[in-house]
Amino acid sequence: MEATVDQTLVDSERDYLEFLDETEEYKDRINSLITRDATRLIININDLRRENPDRCKRLLTNSSSELIACQKALKKCIQNVNPDYAKQKYDFFIGFEGSFGSKHVTPRTLTSKLLGHMVCLEGIVTKASLIRPKIVCSVHYCPATKKCIERRYADLTSLEAYPSSGVYPTKDESGNLLETEYGLSVYQDHQTLTVQEMPETAPAGQLPRSVDVLLDHDLVDAVQPGDRVQVVGQYRCLPGKKSGYTSANFRTVLIANNIQSLSKDSGPSFSDKDISMMRLIAKRTDVVSLLTRSVAPSIHGHDHIKKAILLLLLGGVERQLTNGSRIRGDINLLLMGDPSVAKSQFLRFVLHVAHRAIATTGRGSSGVGLTAAVTTDMETGERHLEAGAMVLADRGIVCIDEFDKMSDIDRTAIHEVMEQGRVTIAKAGIQAKLNARCSVLAAANPVYGNYDQYKTPMENIGLQDSLLSRFDLLFIILDKADPETDRAIAEHVLRMHRYRGPREQEGEALPLQNMARLLSTGTDPLSAAAQDEADEDDSGTRQRDEDQVYEPHNDLLQPGRGRGSDKLTIKFLQKYIHVARQLKPQLTQEAASILAEKYCDLRSQEGAISDGRFGGADQSRMRRTQPITARSLETLIRLATAHAKARMSKTVTKKDAEAAVQLLSFVLFKEVLEKRRKRDRSAAEDGESEDEDEVTEESRPAKRKVTKTPAVDSDDPYAFVDEPGPATAVTQPTTSGALSSDRLRQLSTLVSRLFQERRVEQLPIGELTSAIIQQGTGFNQAEIRAGLEAMHAENRVMLTPDDVWLI
Repeated sequence: MEATVDQTLVDSERDYLEFLDETEEYKDRINSLITRDATRLIININDLRRENPDRCKRLLTNSSSELIACQKALKKCIQNVNPDYAKQKYDFFIGFEGSFGSKHVTPRTLTSKLLGHMVCLEGIVTKASLIRPKIVCSVHYCPATKKCIERRYADLTSLEAYPSSGVYPTKDESGNLLETEYGLSVYQDHQTLTVQEMPETAPAGQLPRSVDVLLDHDLVDAVQPGDRVQVVGQYRCLPGKKSGYTSANFRTVLIANNIQSLSKDSGPSFSDKDISMMRLIAKRTDVVSLLTRSVAPSIHGHDHIKKAILLLLLGGVERQLTNGSRIRGDINLLLMGDPSVAKSQFLRFVLHVAHRAIATTGRGSSGVGLTAAVTTDMETGERHLEAGAMVLADRGIVCIDEFDKMSDIDRTAIHEVMEQGRVTIAKAGIQAKLNARCSVLAAANPVYGNYDQYKTPMENIGLQDSLLSRFDLLFIILDKADPETDRAIAEHVLRMHRYRGPREQEGEALPLQNMARLLSTGTDPLSAAAQDEADEDDSGTRQRDEDQVYEPHNDLLQPGRGRGSDKLTIKFLQKYIHVARQLKPQLTQEAASILAEKYCDLRSQEGAISDGRFGGADQSRMRRTQPITARSLETLIRLATAHAKARMSKTVTKKDAEAAVQLLSFVLFKEVLEKRRKRDRSAAEDGESEDEDEVTEESRPAKRKVTKTPAVDSDDPYAFVDEPGPATAVTQPTTSGALSSDRLRQLSTLVSRLFQERRVEQLPIGELTSAIIQQGTGFNQAEIRAGLEAMHAENRVMLTPDDVWLI
């Protein structure tokens, strides 16, 4: 029986040796392996299936003995090519890739019938243990006999059939003491992963399942938690962790021989056409507009938000100062607004496009879940750190939905991350600093569910100033009922629902004979030749999609033609952003002067309100959405730098600085409306009802005349526009004669601004008059006195001999 087993092993080794020697591709791979100083050769199982189908079948069903024979054949090959290199390395390993057919599984479909087989598993890495050394061969020296003894070790995860003892020998056969030579002993790295099935493949209403994967040698630390991976390995059964012998309680693991990451972190591949097209696009004058249109094209409008997301994806330039301080280059963005304004859609687009992005929600994440947590290892009992979402997203983006649902304690935990880009841990005897250099894209609803325009932005947002100052941009998105806008959004959404892909057929009746297979697998049962032809067509179509730069025109997706309607494909946009992020534009003196001047204006309340950028709205109703601190200046620098990256420019010019100022000015102020007090409305209604019975016909026109000519807008919170009483009708002609209506309206605005800035209810007449004259508005003392008397007669203010009182 033993002779038969040995002969089978020799035959298997001979078959694998012939396969490696006779295939030119693998000769080149072996030479490359020697050049790279590596020890693992990757074999495509499809090549082995074509050369030796019987050996491939045995490899899939009896992987342990076949892997031993294959690795021995590889070592002989390397000895024939380079004997010196074969002596340097202790062992050589084989990994597999390619098509595994029915052995391509998920953690849910791993069943007992696959034990001992080689399988290909796909899933998401949810946990990775620390890398620990494992003894492979120990060397012991005997001083009495002057000899060295070598001992090999094997455990239940090794390919050998019988595990060895894990105890170091202390004496030889004659009882002489032995000394362990640690420098000559051989160790290997060892790591355990937990791979969970992908959410899209899990059945509805069931929790995803997971399996442990063991990595050895060069495979350790190849992937990180959160990566989507494809693992090829042997599915084996091991006894319980606390039992050294096989018992009724088993655990199953996958011993990997190859692992590949399916995530986007590796970066896109570039062709010559891609490089040339990037240069052409960067020279366009409307390159920033083109990139902005390509961001979330399924969302109608919100051009400023799309531009901000584009700048967030590009990022600024990180600075390391000589004193050890770090100035972050990551841009943080907060979307605050009413429900159903596409906040979560923007987050999903960033998750799809960004090179590394992690999604989380407010209620589903805690402070330690976002930063780092101290956990206890179940095998060793040691305490170690587990990275949170922001640490895992280092050099990437964290998307936090429902940001307002987080507790204040959890939000406080991310303060350090958002500004310093690191997490400092000092707990359970662990002192550590973890890098978390990531951008934060958060979406939240206002405090009251919907944005209340009669309250200030700070009251609606409900977040601390210390947290708001860490967000570079804060967008307040309102769901306003506008017929033209609603019609445009409705048409856009309906066009999206009517759109059908180029390879998507119209709704037709399925052929009866092929219906079952088509519904169950989604494939049409074609002949082998037809299937090969269809695969070639699909591969050609995928290649064309990869090489495409602009989205093809479609009347449903892109109504209207012209230069201003073209958009880049998602694939090319990812490539462009990947290249542009690597640039480090330098700030010019002209751009620096513009940013410094604008920052000084924003720091001054008067300069910020009188900037004249609010359209036709009354400027006294504007309120800041976030505090203006020194971080606002860094925000301007980051935005200008990202804008220069979008143009692939080496310098930040005046154009970039002006674009950054415009974007920050758009989000920094918000108009606040004022509700009319209920008692004033009731008093006005009572006055109107009494006038209907008592006033004469001559007094009615005077009353109507007053209500039609208010001094200022009734929504101004400091304009004193309570409903005028009957006294207004008597004094209105005198007011018009003393001061024109336009001049009176201008004076009212100045007075309201003074009360607003000083936050008082009473001002001396002399102080008020001097303040108005100093502003150079052209009013003299007599005009100001006449205007105040007119406002007193209309019950806007109360005028005493020395003071002006706010009503």
